[in-house]
Amino acid sequence: MGALDDLADRLERASEAMVELGPQLAAGEPWPLSDVYGPGPESSWGPREVLAHVAEMLPYWMGEIELVLDAGGGSEPPSFGRLEADDLRVAIIGRDRGFPARELLGRVEVEARRVARRFRGLTEADAASLGRHVTRGDLAVREIAERLMVGHLEGHVTQLRETVAAAR
Repeated sequence: MGALDDLADRLERASEAMVELGPQLAAGEPWPLSDVYGPGPESSWGPREVLAHVAEMLPYWMGEIELVLDAGGGSEPPSFGRLEADDLRVAIIGRDRGFPARELLGRVEVEARRVARRFRGLTEADAASLGRHVTRGDLAVREIAERLMVGHLEGHVTQLRETVAAAR
């Protein structure tokens, strides 16, 4: 058993729940694009912005975890992360929100599977490895995975469910 099996299970459940919304999301196409998709509240985003964000954030944060793990054991935790105003983050969301929901859901599904598999391979020592986030301070890999990936994805599943329900 891996140290993050519980988070891998939650990630897979959230991804599956998001993918299950596919028919309802398709029925609402074309979703209006949000005027603001950069820094600011994600709660104002439409489905395409949410899906574009989730599709980019899963590989981003997994990559940051890998950098923390590779830096291992120095006198200070390695720096990791970004702020919501990160130019590349905003540009990717801006570009990818133009894709149909089915394409974005496919990306989320693939990335969630890949990340869950990696979570299952991490040891307790890996899960306890520390990185230093620019605003959140020192976080263990387990905390990065839970707060910035799994919990975040679960929140966006709820957001999409509410959006779809309101559109009926």
